[in-house]
Amino acid sequence: MQYLYGSAEADAISRQAWNALVTYAADRVRRPQADSVVLAQGASLDTPRFVPCADKRPAAVFDVDETVLQNLGFEYDDLNGRSGRDFNMRWRAWEQSDGHAVLPTPGAAAAIADLRTMGVTVIFNTNRDDPAGASRVIDAAGLGPAVHGDTLFVRTDTATGDNKDARRWQIAQRYCVIAMGGDQLGDFSDLFNTPASVADRRTRADAPRIAALWGRGWFVFPNSVYGKALKGSADDIFPADRRWHPTGE
Repeated sequence: MQYLYGSAEADAISRQAWNALVTYAADRVRRPQADSVVLAQGASLDTPRFVPCADKRPAAVFDVDETVLQNLGFEYDDLNGRSGRDFNMRWRAWEQSDGHAVLPTPGAAAAIADLRTMGVTVIFNTNRDDPAGASRVIDAAGLGPAVHGDTLFVRTDTATGDNKDARRWQIAQRYCVIAMGGDQLGDFSDLFNTPASVADRRTRADAPRIAALWGRGWFVFPNSVYGKALKGSADDIFPADRRWHPTGE
């Protein structure tokens, strides 16, 4: 929390990602390409294929929490509130709150405004359950509008739970998705959500044709507070041939 919500370094990384995304999107608007950046049904990480653009209008698709906005109020309560409370109950209450205790991620508001100015439709694809609450909090962060079923999709819109591909494919039927942003790899493809070791998960992100997408259509935002990235013991994280102690220790 100190890093993500308090540090100048995290602020700079977020703005860096947004700046790069806007620059990339502007180039794609000037020089349209045949395919979107949404993996097609049946594609794999080893042999990726993408949904064709045809003559669809350009769009950018973003996760919400810790991508376009920071849940400062919820995380403050998590840190300082009474222990032992039910997480799901607290999260439902947070989803239905008035949105005053959020901020846009650094750089998000200006970037989203720039995307809209250049004719790119901004679409939010979130694993929140409450569309009214999601729309309200996006507006409260100065990032709206977000219209459910048009520019806002929530977890309950499909029967695939937290997996987002079904929603992405719905969006890609209508739009040429030229950029996507998220703080978890599942914000780019459900293929990252299948069980894997810490090392294997990293290998998936480093696959040659996937590695080429980071910063070129897929943009990751920092989140060191929660999520699938926060896993692994020392043995998982440090390769056996890269461990060191001073001699004799």
